[in-house]
Amino acid sequence: MHSQLVVSLSGIGPQTLDRCADLAAALGPRRVPLSLLVVPRELGRAQEWVRQRAALGDAVVLHGLSQRRLPAYEAGLLLTGARVQMDAIGLKADTFAPRRCVASPGTLLALAKHKFTRCADAHAVRDLGTGLATLGRLHALTERSSFGELRSLALVYATARSARRGGLTRITVDARDLHRPGARQAVLDAVDIALAHDAAPTTYVKLPSPRRAVAA
Repeated sequence: MHSQLVVSLSGIGPQTLDRCADLAAALGPRRVPLSLLVVPRELGRAQEWVRQRAALGDAVVLHGLSQRRLPAYEAGLLLTGARVQMDAIGLKADTFAPRRCVASPGTLLALAKHKFTRCADAHAVRDLGTGLATLGRLHALTERSSFGELRSLALVYATARSARRGGLTRITVDARDLHRPGARQAVLDAVDIALAHDAAPTTYVKLPSPRRAVAA
């Protein structure tokens, strides 16, 4: 069973825009689209780049709501505000990715009520209409204080193992990490090893809805 590959990018904003554009340019020849995890109030002048990337096939994903125990009512208010901000800058999203990679049960209820179709958390991509999930753990370079060669190798090895197994392979990148030596290359090496195992690049928006839960 071949794997599907999703590469997501967070931390998009004016200060990281050059790094974001550089990563996207490196992925272009590999035909790997990005799922852009967007916090609308943080975009600033990066919003035009996000619009351009969306026109080229990247997916726009609303990012936020980090509280693990956020009740549905409060989550709904925050989602309404985020949607207003997205509309104001000409962006649309019906897929959501929580900060810190965990969505509260209340957030999931609010997302479904507000017509979001899926939620990509730390462990799975969840179909909010059916309740089914495609399982697949995120592979990331996340700890800025301890980034190094071992962390790069860990990302590559974890990605290779996931791609060999089939199912869903997910790499997530925080643009704020890309200034560190070796971080960009580690991400590209992880993408290349997934492609070498015949993983098919896609985005959270284009990922097929699951008919049943799939083991990671």
